[in-house]
Amino acid sequence: MKYSKKSVKDVEVKGKKVLLRCDFNVPLDKETGEITDDKRIEESLPTIEYLLSNGAAVIACSHLGRPNGEVTPGLSLAPIAEKLSKLLDKPVKMAKDVIGPDAKAMAASLQPGEIMLLENLRFEKGETKNDPQFTKQLAEMADLFVFDAFGTAHRAHASTSGIADFLPAVSGFLVAKELEVLGGALDDPKRPFVAILGGAKVSDKLGVITNLIEKADTIIIGGGMAYTFLKAEGYNVGTSLLEEDKVEYAKETMRKAKEKGVALLLPVDTEIGDRFAEDCEHKTVKASEMPDGWMGLDIGPETISLFANAIKNAGTVVWNGPMGVFEFENFAKGTIAIAQALADSDAITIIGGGDSAAAADEFGFADKITHISTGGGASLEFLEGKELPGVACLLDK
Repeated sequence: MKYSKKSVKDVEVKGKKVLLRCDFNVPLDKETGEITDDKRIEESLPTIEYLLSNGAAVIACSHLGRPNGEVTPGLSLAPIAEKLSKLLDKPVKMAKDVIGPDAKAMAASLQPGEIMLLENLRFEKGETKNDPQFTKQLAEMADLFVFDAFGTAHRAHASTSGIADFLPAVSGFLVAKELEVLGGALDDPKRPFVAILGGAKVSDKLGVITNLIEKADTIIIGGGMAYTFLKAEGYNVGTSLLEEDKVEYAKETMRKAKEKGVALLLPVDTEIGDRFAEDCEHKTVKASEMPDGWMGLDIGPETISLFANAIKNAGTVVWNGPMGVFEFENFAKGTIAIAQALADSDAITIIGGGDSAAAADEFGFADKITHISTGGGASLEFLEGKELPGVACLLDK
């Protein structure tokens, strides 16, 4: 996949009407409908402010939740318009529809330096179906398309990739940074390149492991997926999370790593519990000595030191997936330690969205990481080397 794409800085925006795809899919309070975390709205500000200050009229758009093509009042973007207006300290006009008469009239009269927000894109069935008729009407409101919603880049929807059939398409600053940092890590990493993979299942990371084994110097495997690899080593894994049908894949991966000279590190000790619960009985055992009836829920202290040592000597580190059940205090030590090791490292450190990003944020390490991806599923597919529709459609530099 080509990562060298044009951004807003590579095109003239003055006097243009710009359709800006943002990621305003923010969490809302179920009772009050209020925004509980506005981080995604804040992250869109640099691109919006650049466009407005350079004489563009901005037609912002986003999805929120899964209304499945039905108008769902609880998923209106009205609270986002209000919040965005406060953050920008200027009025944000809110359209009552997406491609209806209100949106079209508002877009037609929008002046340079002004911003409006369309209603939830997914109120229209044509959005997720990438329907050309819907996409064409969306495109007719603008002169230029700016894509700044990396979290949706892996979806071939009307507002992520279809729109590029009708308008010249470039990236916003958020997407440009994702392409620069993630693309750089895959194409030309500062070595040694260490990839840390965790989370529950091997099956979720098959493509990532296969792709990274060709690129990384060290691959670290923790979290629930490690027990499938430990089983492949011939160890008893008790009642730990295990994908029996992936044991052969794990064996093959270890063989391939050895062949390519890639260090593949697995847990040498593990924190185990007698059941899956916050208050379970727990202890540390060697990875090779798991008792029957117990389950691995985190990496142990020897493993923490083994993994941290690999991170310490790295030039580039990419981390995707926690080391244990970090929601349980007794089993959060491994994930905290990895986040700490990344924060202390002089390497280029990248967290691939999802649970690892949430953990880094929760434990206070986020500001010490080089780059935290804004896309969970998108960053995972990026690390797999898959082509992302929302990126592939952008103009090449």
